[in-house]
Amino acid sequence: MSASLATVSYIGATILFILSLGGLSNQESSRRGNLFGMIGMTIAVIATIFGPQVGAAGIPWIIGAMVVGGAIGLYAARTVQMTQMPELVALMHSMVGLAAMLVGFATFIDPEAAKEFTGAAKSIHEMEIYIGILIGAITFSGSIIAFGKLSGRIGGNPMLLPGRHWMNLAGLLVVIYFGGVFLQSHNIAEAMTPVIVMTAIALLFGIHMVMAIGGADMPVVVSMLNSYSGWAAAATGFMLSNDLLIVIGALVGSSGAILSYIMCNAMNRSFISVIAGGFGTTSASPKPAGGAAQPAGEVVPVNASEAAELLRDAKSVIIVPGYGMAVAQAQHTVFEITKVLREKGVKVRFGIHPVAGRMPGHMNVLLAEARVPYDIVFEMDELNDDFPTTDVAIVIGANDIVNPAAQDDPTSPIAGMPVLEVWKAKTSIVMKRSMASGYAGVDNPLFYKENNRMLFGDAKKMLDEVLTVLKA
Repeated sequence: MSASLATVSYIGATILFILSLGGLSNQESSRRGNLFGMIGMTIAVIATIFGPQVGAAGIPWIIGAMVVGGAIGLYAARTVQMTQMPELVALMHSMVGLAAMLVGFATFIDPEAAKEFTGAAKSIHEMEIYIGILIGAITFSGSIIAFGKLSGRIGGNPMLLPGRHWMNLAGLLVVIYFGGVFLQSHNIAEAMTPVIVMTAIALLFGIHMVMAIGGADMPVVVSMLNSYSGWAAAATGFMLSNDLLIVIGALVGSSGAILSYIMCNAMNRSFISVIAGGFGTTSASPKPAGGAAQPAGEVVPVNASEAAELLRDAKSVIIVPGYGMAVAQAQHTVFEITKVLREKGVKVRFGIHPVAGRMPGHMNVLLAEARVPYDIVFEMDELNDDFPTTDVAIVIGANDIVNPAAQDDPTSPIAGMPVLEVWKAKTSIVMKRSMASGYAGVDNPLFYKENNRMLFGDAKKMLDEVLTVLKA
């Protein structure tokens, strides 16, 4: 393939990737967006393999690596549960960071690559290598820790070391210092020490950064690492002089950064405060935090039959799914209940909070898997005004995103966080295994509201019983 044809292919792939991102911004067009992305990536890979930068001798190695990697990816895609998607995404981000690191080191020690640059161009190229390895190392180690937290292999409590911010600042200064040493080195042997020191610091920083972030902020962390992986890909593109990688990396990096900003707004948190860490635990018991007011009232439990009767008598129902639904894998039963209610003439809609679950769009993916129609799935801002005219709001495994303390208690740690106002419905039903607090470690006054009912137990088991009663 000629250089001009490869360039045209890259331009076409870039357009398809932009169309893919545009399609993924909406549920109805998400399938089309995925298709555009797959076609674009196929064109990009073919243009790269058969382009002028790859010799004939290297093609069998590349195809062999693609077969192995593709087989692993296909196996993971076919076997992973939808509830495991957040940790799978984090693991994929780590692979991008690892690739950036390995490409950086390979480019650094390749004597042929160094001959192509002289003078100022050589310094710029070396800076690209240094920054590329730095971003890749942070993305790799941070994503591995995120994978551990999301999969439950590492606890969700934030690890807050004394003087952690000073430690991070000291690490940054050391990285900058060794960056100067690296640029002033005369050969690979001299430059190896500063690169290794920088890589070690970057790996430790990635671990420390994510370990300090509590469970309540994990959705933001996933989108943040998505942005990091994009910038790592862009850095790899600079190292390899590959324009397509630069463009794709910039698209992913900037879109991930925008998504992180949106997620932070949805939690009333600043991006800096998320990086600083310390918000959210996996506390197993409800407790007030930060001097927040104690909830007042009495918890009113109901059984599945009583919950079914409330739903049967309702004319309007809003369902708010949370991570508890994902853990119980109850999304299919939820859809069956939705079908039964709609056949009876009940208006059923779903309310999705931007940070529900463990990653952006987690609940949307689960509902799509269960074939819930897109036109009855709404974002928080589209539904909040409708709760006062809703007969029943049923919360399935969510906690912090429906906590009225965010609006009523200025001393609460989640004060100011936008939430779904389910307590304004005529009756709210909260499905939980126990009275445990959510990831923010804050007790929920919703449980004690006069119009609230608690349906305790495994979400899928309870919903199966509700479905049985409704069908009867």
